Amino acid sequence: MKLTCLSKGDGFQYPPCHMLNLSGFRLLIDCPLDLSAITIFSPLPYDVGFEASEYPPDVPLDAQNPIQKKQKLARQMTPDDLVCAEPWYKTVKALHLWDVSLIDIVLISNPMGLLGLPFLTQNPRFCAKIYMTEATARIGQLMMEDLVSMHMEFRRFHGPEDSRFPAWTKNLDGEQVPSLLKKVVFGEKGDDLGSWMRLYSLDDIKSCMKKVQAVKFAEEVCYNGTLIIKALSSGLDIGACNWLINGPNGSLSYVSDSIFISHHAKSFDFQGLKGADVMIYSDFSCLQTAETTENDNNYISTISSDKNDEDLAASLLDNTESLEEVEKLAFVCSCAIESAGAGGSTLITITRIGIVLQLLELMSNSLDTSSLKVPIFVISSVAEELLAYTNTIPEWLCEQRQEKLISGEPSFGHLKFIKDKKIHLFPAIHSPNLISNWQEPCIIFAPHWSLRLGPSVQLLQRWRGDPKSLLVLEDGISSGLGLLPFRPIAMKILQCSFLSGIRLQKLPTLVSVLRPKIVLVPDVVNERINLTAMKTVSILNYSENKTSRVPRIANNAEVEIMAELATKLSWRKLRQVENFGIARLKGELVMEDGKHRLVSGLEQEESSSGKKARPLRHWGSVAPETLLDALMKIGITSGSIEDRRGENGSEDKSVIHITNPSSGLIETSENGTAIITEDERLASQIFQAIDGILDGI
Repeated sequence: MKLTCLSKGDGFQYPPCHMLNLSGFRLLIDCPLDLSAITIFSPLPYDVGFEASEYPPDVPLDAQNPIQKKQKLARQMTPDDLVCAEPWYKTVKALHLWDVSLIDIVLISNPMGLLGLPFLTQNPRFCAKIYMTEATARIGQLMMEDLVSMHMEFRRFHGPEDSRFPAWTKNLDGEQVPSLLKKVVFGEKGDDLGSWMRLYSLDDIKSCMKKVQAVKFAEEVCYNGTLIIKALSSGLDIGACNWLINGPNGSLSYVSDSIFISHHAKSFDFQGLKGADVMIYSDFSCLQTAETTENDNNYISTISSDKNDEDLAASLLDNTESLEEVEKLAFVCSCAIESAGAGGSTLITITRIGIVLQLLELMSNSLDTSSLKVPIFVISSVAEELLAYTNTIPEWLCEQRQEKLISGEPSFGHLKFIKDKKIHLFPAIHSPNLISNWQEPCIIFAPHWSLRLGPSVQLLQRWRGDPKSLLVLEDGISSGLGLLPFRPIAMKILQCSFLSGIRLQKLPTLVSVLRPKIVLVPDVVNERINLTAMKTVSILNYSENKTSRVPRIANNAEVEIMAELATKLSWRKLRQVENFGIARLKGELVMEDGKHRLVSGLEQEESSSGKKARPLRHWGSVAPETLLDALMKIGITSGSIEDRRGENGSEDKSVIHITNPSSGLIETSENGTAIITEDERLASQIFQAIDGILDGI
């Protein structure tokens, strides 16, 4: 097995991407877009009259050149530094160089991992099978359609880019261009330019989704009769999953960003991954947090070996993290209501569907208990369809919300609040109904979190000078670069960091519960917590843009034989090998449902006299001295042994020269025995002697 980390991503908004070579098949796991890269584009014309930003350039300084260092410190980014053109989108590095015809399977773990897939599927050579959960497929499709809709609005504003290659890149190669912009466009090594692509169309999205095979929770699907693939909930968001793959050479689990207990999505089903031979850990979320790990290595030693699986699993399901998440959401609501009470509006640009659903519920309940009459607007081209869909997928919801559906209640409270006209849905900011119902202060949920596309741009431009208003951002975007076109900004800014993966101190316990034979961990994660102290499993590191080889787990593959056939086999116990038997049959070895199966009928070879035919297959090797003794017993009295040493690594051979009753040669080696003579009777006698020494069937 081989694993290549194509991109480690930068968190929930840009998940990692891996290429896996398993049992002769090439699997691509996730195909995201780096949407944070579009912050280099200006959402507004140059002549808006904004003042220079105080955002300092994030560049490495040259200690050998103090003059250059002073110049770089003095250089500040301004809105004029941003690219004023139709946005292009940054895909996984070197996507344009891939031979897509070599990809056999694509696995999508969550909706964000789907956003770059149309770039692959629009290639006529693409023929891979695509698997994702039903919820990921629907939510991801709506997110892509909303992205295209927002992009078209941007295009109407700026005008289309006519060239096939972005002309704006030529203007970013000068010495005066801030190095941060250069780093985003060209990459740290200057080889990312080919990763920029024009956005796909609605037709490309439809064509892509036609190639998708949606799977249910824990549903097993078989690829090419060889691999059994199963999606199990990761708890990150609705429809997000981890993958379990069973094949002829063992089983593999792929663990992406996961949350043990969720208040909206089905929690992390880690028990379903238990016992896999190989575990690929691809949760990079710890790199985006300030989580301290000074005592994490000591934590490994505190995992008592006498603890059973139930105790270890119970420690993973501690609800402290989920309670902290609820407190964060409640704090966001309190800040929004406080701003509304002061006469200010709130703009929420969070796009994580699970967080938005919980905020809508908590915000509406909080306003119900207060005396404020503040409308909640949700502005998105897919808002109505997306919010309706979330109440139709109970298998991907947490137990509490599943119970609501069983009792006849909506799983999420937004349906009731929409019906009561406390939440208003609009497809666009220029919708006539929104204009007629407009009221300030208000609370608005609007994409896009990059602050470059969609209604958030116009709303932020409207309220940026109001100190009573509030902007709610999610971690994953640099607030300095993101807010650069809108400075100076007087709004209060609340940047939230929501739980998006496994806490590092729980990783050793998770490994102890799942008990894989081999664990592959990103080197950047292993730097923060050294798992090599866990002696019960083999820990291997993998790095970005490097291929890691994983040793085979099983040397011998298992073969299934029907019981009726097995009882009819004539087993023969070998003399040369203790406790080993062989039997002979005629048939075909096939691969079905990830297992080798023997489809056969017994071979009944009978001689003309009705006796069983002589053995045609022998087991073992012939010792020259033993064979020479056997030949003398049947009358072949003249023979000598010659040893021949192989050349250039070839095998050693022993040659027996026969001169009486006629001439011939017998060559013996570890791989076989050859009889060379023109005398058929002598050849038959030699075969008889060999048959008496070896076990034959």
